[in-house]
Amino acid sequence: MTATILFVDDEPDLEALVLQKFRRQIREGQLALVFARDGLEALESLEQNPQVDMVVSDINMPRMDGLSLLAKLQEAEDKKSTIIVSAYGDMSNIRTAMNRGAFDFLTKPIDFADLEATIGKTIRHIEMLRDVRRRQAEAERAHAALSRHFSPELARRLAASGEGEGIEVQWRDVATIFTDITGFTSLVETAPPETLGKLLNEYVGGMTEVVFAHEGTVAKIIGDAIQVLFNAPGDQPDYATRAVACAHELDAWAEDFRARQSAMGVAFGATRIGIHAGPALVGNFGGNRFFDYTAYGDSINIAARLEAANKHLGTRICVSASVAEAAENFRGRPVGELTLRGRSEPLRAFEPLPPARYEAPETALYSEAFAKMAAGDAAAMPAFAALVGMHADDSLAGFHLKRLLNGAKGIRMQLE
Repeated sequence: MTATILFVDDEPDLEALVLQKFRRQIREGQLALVFARDGLEALESLEQNPQVDMVVSDINMPRMDGLSLLAKLQEAEDKKSTIIVSAYGDMSNIRTAMNRGAFDFLTKPIDFADLEATIGKTIRHIEMLRDVRRRQAEAERAHAALSRHFSPELARRLAASGEGEGIEVQWRDVATIFTDITGFTSLVETAPPETLGKLLNEYVGGMTEVVFAHEGTVAKIIGDAIQVLFNAPGDQPDYATRAVACAHELDAWAEDFRARQSAMGVAFGATRIGIHAGPALVGNFGGNRFFDYTAYGDSINIAARLEAANKHLGTRICVSASVAEAAENFRGRPVGELTLRGRSEPLRAFEPLPPARYEAPETALYSEAFAKMAAGDAAAMPAFAALVGMHADDSLAGFHLKRLLNGAKGIRMQLE
């Protein structure tokens, strides 16, 4: 580093003496020197030479003295470390200078060995301040990047821990939530861009706040689709429970948002949610230039397939058995054994229900009808028909009734 020093003094011989004293440092590129004869000339020089690192200033000068210059320097946004030079024994001015923010002081006549030592100490102080500012700027950049994915508190912890710590690529057991909006493509094609932008920003912002409230991690936002992780980057032993609770709140928030848009004449679609738990490769896949904390693996794909399965089932939330069995006090009803697109083995799936709906009589009627269907009992069809007759809005019961009417048997089904 080349340190640039501005000397401010009206003594005619000072410039030659200083240049002679520091000629080696100047020749080797360690120092660059600038000179001014009073405070006003110094301020003009600083405008022309913003790279100046420190100021060495006499006190008694024409037009603007050193103490007035020091006050101006302290008012500037880029405060320069300043060494004040005063006549020996002038303690009153020295005290004033130190109170106004001078870094150090020297007495006249100048001892050049003392000057060199004081400049060295000041340069080390400047380098330390620069390092602190650099680290602070890096932490702020890291926090800005992390805030896209993590709750504010977790983002602060990760930014403070140092780049890469806790976010390196690794295999982890995670619960993954996928969300998507029905009919979003049609909305994109018909809504004005300014309306669509406002809608989507409000929707994604609200959904993200719900995720962060449950201490989840937003792994991806692609248009209207959101991918959420639990148990990454930090350990969350109750990650399945958190995922289910988060899904219920996401569903409630999205339905409220949809109702508000409908009241304003906007046909905003329902949000479908899929959840699966299993191992995934998780971490920052953005390289050195970008931060992209996300997850890859078969379990991630299954969560996405379960989200899509809602379209066929008529449900808004669909979770795998790995989630239902791991979540504490899981409340829900069985969907069946689903052979999802791109998979050969069936997967047991469930529809989680909020407490009030889980305890409603129709849930027990559904369970009875489902048990009959699982046993191959012909009474399953009239049981589902009766349920749909009483609750026409029960889309999952209607889905199974339609299957049975079309000759399907059992609880195993192929979904495209």
